[in-house]
Formats: sequence, structure tokens, C-alpha cells
Amino acid sequence: MSNVPMQPGFPTTRLRRLRKTAALRKMFGETDLTTPDLIYPLFVVEGDNVKNEISSMPGQYQLSVDNVLRECEELQRLGLGSVLLFGIPLKKDEAGSEAYASDGIIQRAVRAIKESFPHLLVVTDVCLCEYTSHGHCGVIEDGHVNNDKTLALLIREALSHAESGADIVAPSDMMDGRVGAIRAGLDTAGFGETPIMAYAAKYSSAFYGPFRQAAESAPQFGDRKGYQMDPANSDEAMREIALDIQEGADIVMVKPALSYLDVIRRAKESFNIPLAAYNVSGEYSMIKAAANNGWLDGDKAMMEVLTSIKRAGADIIITYFAKEAARIINLK
Repeated sequence: MSNVPMQPGFPTTRLRRLRKTAALRKMFGETDLTTPDLIYPLFVVEGDNVKNEISSMPGQYQLSVDNVLRECEELQRLGLGSVLLFGIPLKKDEAGSEAYASDGIIQRAVRAIKESFPHLLVVTDVCLCEYTSHGHCGVIEDGHVNNDKTLALLIREALSHAESGADIVAPSDMMDGRVGAIRAGLDTAGFGETPIMAYAAKYSSAFYGPFRQAAESAPQFGDRKGYQMDPANSDEAMREIALDIQEGADIVMVKPALSYLDVIRRAKESFNIPLAAYNVSGEYSMIKAAANNGWLDGDKAMMEVLTSIKRAGADIIITYFAKEAARIINLK
């Protein structure tokens, strides 16, 4: 007999009994990842039959609207029911005017998707960074983003998405008061039934690097630390989430996911509201890079990460892994 002290209940209590077979492990699994949990992000560009691979995100592409529709057809076959759209315009200016143009790339993409796939849930990112010549998320004055002047443009952008048929609008800019401003703008215009998914706790993260290549949205000067959150703070995240709920958010989000599982757990325990988490580009790309080098099993790492995000408390996971994960989930 070993000299290792036995835990109370041993040998009568043996937790390994319920791990012995695959059937037992499946029966007593505590966290179930399903395809309706997943939202697939898409990058939409101008043109016809465009499919530009994103070098820092293997397997991800910038797609023209016609190829977005082909992608949506595949998503439905896989049992995936929702997309998150990011637009990349041909021209950018100081005010990001293409973000709220009635014939903008996202507005046209939303109309096309809803016409061809009316039951597919379309979420639109509401921000200016992809559309501004300076790459920041709002109006620049004296070298800084002017919070309150930015709100007026975000309202116009969200309203243009709703008018085009978006099912959910998702402001990601991190301006103070933007959820309340967008909610009031939508309600006044007759879109009181359009939900808001707020990027409530969005951190200033190094894990956004590949996305900024994909969306062509890197800031041309400075950084976004003046409006995105300090990675060291979690109490502040609770305040941000509480304010967004107070202003009318229907869903709140923590972004990124993997380095902020503690924030997801705190949010889930603190607020009785649907919770999303964004498994961001850098989290995707580092697994892809390691898998491509043979350093780990990519599929197993992917499923472990997504399960950890769900286990932490996320109801919805936005992830570039959605299609690959769906194929595995569908085989269960």
C-alpha cells in the first residue's frame, strides 16, 4: 500500500468509475458544445468572385458578396445558423462614411443574405475602424477620438444595418454611452425589435493582430488603449457590462475569450443576461500555426478551447473555428 494519504471516502468513492468508457464520459459530461452556440465571422469586400486568403488566418478569406452567399449555403448544411459580418470598403475617409452608406458593402451583403437565406441570423459589427482613413473607431479631434461626436455616426451605421435587414447589431467601438444612443436611435426609427449585442468588455489585446490584417483596420497612429480596456482589469469589466445592460443591451460580450475566461465566469455569475464571447483571430491563428508545425493536434486543441469558453459561462461563441467545430460536433 502506498504511503500517499487517502482522501475521505476512498476506496468506496472512486471518481474514475464514471470515466471508464466513452459512453459513461458522454453521459456525465457537464458542458455540451453545439452548433447553435457558434457564430461564424465573415469579411466582406467589393467585387465579384473574390476570395482572398488571409495569410495570417489560414482557412479564412475576404469574400465578395456572391462568395459570401456560397459560404452561407455551406454553413446551413453544417447546421450553423448565424454569421457576424465585417465590411471592407473600396474607399475610406476621415468620417468613415461608407459605414453608414445605404449602398455600402455591409448593407448590400445583409440584403443579399436575407433574400437568399431568410432564416440565417445576420449579426453586423457596428464600428468605424474598417471605414476610416486613420483606422480608429471614431471621429478624431486633436489626435484623440471624440466620444460624443462618434455616437451620432454609430447611430447612423446601426440604423442602416437594421434597415437592410440585420437581425442583431453589435457595437464594438467601446465609446461611452453608445448602447443607449443606438437603442434610442433604433427605437425612434421603428426598429424597437432589433436586439443589440454589445461588445461590453472589449480589451486592448495583442490577439487582434490577424484580424486587423483581414479587416484592413489597423490604426494609422497611436493605439486604442484610450477606449478599449486594460487587460489587467476585471472589476472595470463588470462596470462596463452593467452600464451596457442599463442602457438596453440584449446580449453582452467579452472579447477576447481565451485570456479572459475569468471575466466570462464573473459576468455569467453576476448578470442574468445572454453572454457572448469572441474567440478572436490571434487565438485562432496560434492554434493553426502550432498545428501546421505538428506541435499539437489542431482539432483537439480547437475543441478544448471552445469547450473551455462554453464551460466558463458563454452562451454564444463567435469563432473562426465554427465550420471545423461543426463538422466534429455533427459526428458525435
